[in-house]
Amino acid sequence: MIPAKFDYEVASSVDDAIRLLGQSDDAKLLAGGHSLLPLMKLRFAQPSLLVDIGRLGDLSYVRGDGNAVAIGALTRHHDVATSPLLRQECAIVADAARQVGDPQVRHRGTIGGSVAHGDPASDLPTVLLALDADLVVRGPGGERTIPAREFFTGFLETALGAQDVLTEIRVPKLGGNASTYLKFNRRAQDWATVAVAAVASNGGARIALTNMGPTPLRATAAEEALAAGAGAAGAAEKAAEGTSPPSDTNASAEFRKHLARVLTRRALEAIGK
Repeated sequence: MIPAKFDYEVASSVDDAIRLLGQSDDAKLLAGGHSLLPLMKLRFAQPSLLVDIGRLGDLSYVRGDGNAVAIGALTRHHDVATSPLLRQECAIVADAARQVGDPQVRHRGTIGGSVAHGDPASDLPTVLLALDADLVVRGPGGERTIPAREFFTGFLETALGAQDVLTEIRVPKLGGNASTYLKFNRRAQDWATVAVAAVASNGGARIALTNMGPTPLRATAAEEALAAGAGAAGAAEKAAEGTSPPSDTNASAEFRKHLARVLTRRALEAIGK
């Protein structure tokens, strides 16, 4: 289909993007476009103004910053997947980016666009939730940092305001802590039917689930069971507690709950739990 009519502006800076977003109540940012443009073609999204930030090269980087790795919001998935620094310090982010879509998507789509879109079937939001990552946002009131656990608020909804721009994602350097991201999908380029991110932490693990509810979710019951001394198999049996997975042409809700338990067990075993 053809998108509805819209105006188009190219932002020269983050501050310029914030100003342009203020010109329309339903303006949207355009980065790589792989999340927004399909919705516009189906007319599920009909913004009156697109603000293109894809040319802001200063938002594309991966660099160390103390105990964290800072990732610019406009860093392409391919560059995240192949970053030597991420592979050394926080490999789960690079591994998840490698599993996004196909090469065309990875060379065009951005980590910030994926995160800001807030799709519960996306890979990187789940990983950021498991890592307790921080997201740096700039808006009319200045810059602020939002923890990943507070960022995803509903289906395709985030804590971003109408004039906010996500500028940076900050993930911890894991040191010797093991981590993994396991994804089940029908074809290599498909969205996850279910996926699990697991990060070893303080003798236990942080576990997050993809496509098991309206937002990426922490498997808190499984985390608590592991902390109480349960093994991988016992903790994994609780992975689907408190979730509300969808039923669609790819899988029923019950099958997704089964997958969550199986993948959580495998993920915990992979990180030595």
